[in-house]
Amino acid sequence: MEEIKKCIKEVGQILDRTVGIMDTSGLVIACTDASWEGTEDSSVRAVLLSDDFIASNAGKTYIKIQVGDQTQYIGFISGTDVTSRTYLELISQWIRAALRERNTDAERETFIKNILLENELPGDIPLKSREFKVPYAVRRIVFLIRVAQSEGPSCVEILHNLFPDRKTHYVLAMDEETIVLLSDLGDNYDVSVDETSKTILDNLNTESMSRVFIGIGMAAETMKDAAKSYREATMALRVGSIFENDRYVMRYDKLGLGRLIYQLPPTLCNMFLDEVFPKGAYEALDSETLLTISKFFENNLNGSETSRRLFVHRNTLVYRLDKVQKITGLDLRSFDDAVLFKLASMVRTYLEKQDKNGRLSASKW
Repeated sequence: MEEIKKCIKEVGQILDRTVGIMDTSGLVIACTDASWEGTEDSSVRAVLLSDDFIASNAGKTYIKIQVGDQTQYIGFISGTDVTSRTYLELISQWIRAALRERNTDAERETFIKNILLENELPGDIPLKSREFKVPYAVRRIVFLIRVAQSEGPSCVEILHNLFPDRKTHYVLAMDEETIVLLSDLGDNYDVSVDETSKTILDNLNTESMSRVFIGIGMAAETMKDAAKSYREATMALRVGSIFENDRYVMRYDKLGLGRLIYQLPPTLCNMFLDEVFPKGAYEALDSETLLTISKFFENNLNGSETSRRLFVHRNTLVYRLDKVQKITGLDLRSFDDAVLFKLASMVRTYLEKQDKNGRLSASKW
C-alpha cells in the first residue's frame, strides 16, 4: 500500500491529470486528487469482467494491475485518448515494479531473520545471500533494540528513516517490542558502535517518547556469524538489566563479571554466598551502610574521595567500614575482601532477579 501511494504521489508531481489506484471492490486507495481517496468507482465491475487488459469507460481509462497471476489492483486516469492510455500503461509498469521490489525486500528480511534465529543451514547462507543480493563477507554488528510494545511499529519506521540505505543497514522487527538493526561496521569498532547507538537513542527517545534499551553484540565477519552477534546482543540486554539497570546501552564486550555470573547455575551461586556471608549478615546491612559501600567501590576504595562524595567525616567512614567488617567478616579496605564482597553482592543481585522472574513467569500460568 505504501509503495502504491508513493508512486501515485510522484505521478502527481509529473502529470496534470487525475491518476489513481483502486482495489478490486472499486475503493480508491490512492489518487493524485486526494479528495477521491476512499470513494468507490462503479465502473470496476465492468472492467473486471472485460476480457481486455485496458479499457475505457465514462471518460476514464482503466488498466488491470496483476500481482502474480491475479488482478489485485486497477489503475485509472482521466481521459480516453492514446496519450492517456500510454501514460496509464507506464504507470502500471512502475507500480508492478515497486510491488515486486517490496516482495523481494520482504523475502530478504525473512532470510536475514532466519539467519539470526539460526533457522538457516550454515552451508545454505552463502548461496542464499547471493540470491537475495546480500553481501556475504562484510563485517556487521547487531544492535538489539527494546522498546515499549505500543511504540514498536512507529520505532521501526523511525529507524527506516534514520538508516535508509537497505544495502548497508537492515531494520528488522523481531516482535512487537524488539527490533534489530544489522549494520555494516566501519573501520573503528568503538566509534561505529558509539555513534550508531547514540543516533538510535537520541532519535527514538525524542520522537517516540519511549524508553529505549540497546544490546550490542560483537562484530560478525560474515553473514553466517550474524547469529552469534545476535545472541551476544540478546545476552547484553539480559545481563545489563540485572547488573546495570540504570544504563540504556549494554555492550557484550563490556559486561565484565556480569557475563560470567549470568552463566553460573543458581545452585553454585547459593553455595558461594553461603561461604562468603554468614547467615543473615547481608540482610543486617542497613541502607546507609549499603550506600557507603557502593560509593566506596565507585571511588576505587579511596577513603578520602568517598568521604568527600558522601559529605561525611573520614572517621565516620572508618566507623561504617568497621561495622561492615564486624557484620560480614570482610574488611573492604583490603583489596581481596573488597573483590569478594563485590562479587558476592553481584551474585546475590542475580539470584534475586532470577527469583523475581521465576515468580512472574509462574503467575502467568
